[in-house]
Amino acid sequence: MSSTDLKPATEQDSTATATATAASAATDVADLGAGLDALETQTAQRTSVREVLLGKVLPPVVAIVLVLLLWQGAYAAHLKRPDLLPSPLDVWNSLHQQWLQGTILSTIWTSLSRGILGFLVSVVIGTPIGLLVARVKPVRAAIGPILSGLQSIPSVAWVPASVIWFGLSNATIYAVVLLGAVPSIANGLVAGVDQVQPLYLRAGRTLGATGLRGIWHVLLPAALPGYVAGLKQGWAFSWRSLMAAELIASSPALGLGLGAQLEFARENLDMPGVLATIILILVVGIGIEMLVFNPIERRVLRSRGLLTARR
Repeated sequence: MSSTDLKPATEQDSTATATATAASAATDVADLGAGLDALETQTAQRTSVREVLLGKVLPPVVAIVLVLLLWQGAYAAHLKRPDLLPSPLDVWNSLHQQWLQGTILSTIWTSLSRGILGFLVSVVIGTPIGLLVARVKPVRAAIGPILSGLQSIPSVAWVPASVIWFGLSNATIYAVVLLGAVPSIANGLVAGVDQVQPLYLRAGRTLGATGLRGIWHVLLPAALPGYVAGLKQGWAFSWRSLMAAELIASSPALGLGLGAQLEFARENLDMPGVLATIILILVVGIGIEMLVFNPIERRVLRSRGLLTARR
C-alpha cells in the first residue's frame, strides 16, 4: 500500500519539477525578450535637439572660438608684423571682398569639380586594383608594397614629373590627384577584404555566389566598412593632391582654383588673402567629409552593429 502511495507522489514531484523548470525557462525567455525590446527601443530613440547641440555643435564652436581668441591674442601681442600676421578681422574682410567681387563661389567650384571628378576616376581605378591585390596572392606580393610606398609619397612630389609629362594642362592636375588617391582607395579595400570572415565566402559559394557574383553580393558588402574608410581617406588625398597641383601648376589657361588663388595671393604678398584661401580649402575639405562620407560611414557601421552609440 505504501509503495502504491509512493509512486503517485514521485510522479507529482516530477510534474512539479517539470512545471517549475518550464516556468523558469519561460521567465528567462521573457526577460531576454524584454531586454532585446529595451535594446531596440534604446537604439531607435532619436537624439534630442539639446543633445545634438551639446554633443556635436558646441564642441567645434568652442574650438573655433578658442582658435580665434589665440589668433587675436597673437596679433595684439605683435608676435609678427601686421603684414605677416593679420588679424581675424582682416582675413574676414578679405573673404568679404572676394564675395562682393563674385569670385569666391566660382573659385571653389573650379577646385571642387576637379576634386570630385578626380576622386570618382580614382574609385574606378582603385577598386579593381584593391580587389586584385586582396584576392590574388602573386599580385599582392608584387603590387602590395608598391601601393604602400606610393601612399607614403607626398603629393607635391608628383607635380614636377606631371608638368614635364603633360605640360601646364588639366591632365597634369588629374594625374597628381590619381597618383595620390588611387593607392589610398586600393589599400582601404584590401584592409576591408582582409577583415572578411572566411565563413561568409564559403557560405556564398555554397549558395552559388562565385566569381563576379560572389564579389558583388558577398565580398564587397562584407568589406564595406573598410572600403568606406578607404574612400574617405581617398577623398582626403584627392583634395590634398589637387591643392598641391593647383598651387604649383598654375596657369591662366587652367582657370582660377583655390590652389592657384593661394599662389596668386602669395605672389602679391597678400597675407590676409593667403589665410582666407587656406580657410576656404579647410572648410570645403571638412564640409565634404562631414556631409558625404561621415553619414555613409555611420550608416554602414550601424547596419552591421559596429556603432554602439550615435555619433
